[in-house]
Amino acid sequence: MRWLLLVGAIVSEVTATLSLRAAVDHPGWYVLVVAGYGASFVFLAAVLKRQMPVGVAYGIWGASGVTATAILAAWLFGDALTWLMGAGIALVIGGVLIVEVGSQKAEESRARALADTDVPVGSERSR
Repeated sequence: MRWLLLVGAIVSEVTATLSLRAAVDHPGWYVLVVAGYGASFVFLAAVLKRQMPVGVAYGIWGASGVTATAILAAWLFGDALTWLMGAGIALVIGGVLIVEVGSQKAEESRARALADTDVPVGSERSR
């Protein structure tokens, strides 16, 4: 469920950012800007409430937002998207993936440590 909520945060943030660009010429888009950013933070808070590490959630949210916004802005508004920008986006995504893998390893280590120290009530170690 937290991954679906994270997708909601990303989609609403990208929608708000692209709407901000559209609002420059058509102020009516500001309604979607405010709603999109508001929804994005509500979704992100729900993700964090479900125990996703903040570094992972924010990293994926940010990297996905940058990637989707750059690609969609090139398509919708004709913004430049050079190979060098693409390489930068790839590096950001790679960095976020490394953070996610590191987070999973830390969670596994913490779970093992808790399992090793789990002593039944009434045993010698709990007295």
